[in-house]
Amino acid sequence: MARRTSLEDSGCAIAQSLDVVGDWWTLLIVRDTARGVHRFDELQRELGLSRKVLTERLRLLVEADVLTRVPYQERPPRYEYRLTPRGRALLPVLVALQDWGDTWILGDGSATATAEEASAEARRVHALVGARLPALRLVDDRGTPRDPVSDDASCTVLYCFPGAYARADGYPPGWTDIPGTSGCTLESSTFRDRLAGFRAAGAAVHGVSTQRPDEQRAFAEKERLGFPLLSDADLTLISALRLPTFRAAGTSRLKRLTLIVDRERVVRHVQYPVTDIAGSVTAALDAARDLGAR
Repeated sequence: MARRTSLEDSGCAIAQSLDVVGDWWTLLIVRDTARGVHRFDELQRELGLSRKVLTERLRLLVEADVLTRVPYQERPPRYEYRLTPRGRALLPVLVALQDWGDTWILGDGSATATAEEASAEARRVHALVGARLPALRLVDDRGTPRDPVSDDASCTVLYCFPGAYARADGYPPGWTDIPGTSGCTLESSTFRDRLAGFRAAGAAVHGVSTQRPDEQRAFAEKERLGFPLLSDADLTLISALRLPTFRAAGTSRLKRLTLIVDRERVVRHVQYPVTDIAGSVTAALDAARDLGAR
């Protein structure tokens, strides 16, 4: 990949960044490594690249400290490609591109926290059934990094929501004008009120938003939730599963959806869009019971 930055661009961060990630395949490699695709053959299969082109792109990304090579086999030597801190810092760029595409190419340009049932975005989310969630950590509302998938439950309900605050003045300006944002408190309190049923079904319940952990903690304490809220402020889960987002107050926010993930980290149930909040909690409980009975 030839360097294209001119001397006049030496002080332009956009031009300098495009020298590293401006190639079509480069960002797709970053996308797939964020999804848990780390080995050469897996990347080649996912991307459909020739071995020569993929080898060159991986070399450039390693040289740029976007990826690092991690050995996983000694004889013969084999390596996985993992995102470095510099590489993970590109996740907001990928999420912003996805959000832009969902809004302006697949949608009508309107900011929304939901989608039409027949939309390409909804089809993408429902295609997650059968996908495996890669190993990752999210910070919970107590500031502790933890696996979003519980290891002591038969399955984990991950309900993703745009944002919920302990104080009414915590919401961004114009929040209620965005379709799909209303109902986050109702959703959390409904999961709280039916928590005993989920536990009896062998299911753990975790709420996920991109809020800061301290904001989540204040809300969880006010509502006495009894289950953890997880912060995806770094967009790790969003990038791993290509979850839909929208922008509000300069921040990427999750659109409302529900996933049920089994102990082997496989997505077994998806709800998106969520328009009937109480009904969606009932459907999640029914799905958890069904999984527990198998």
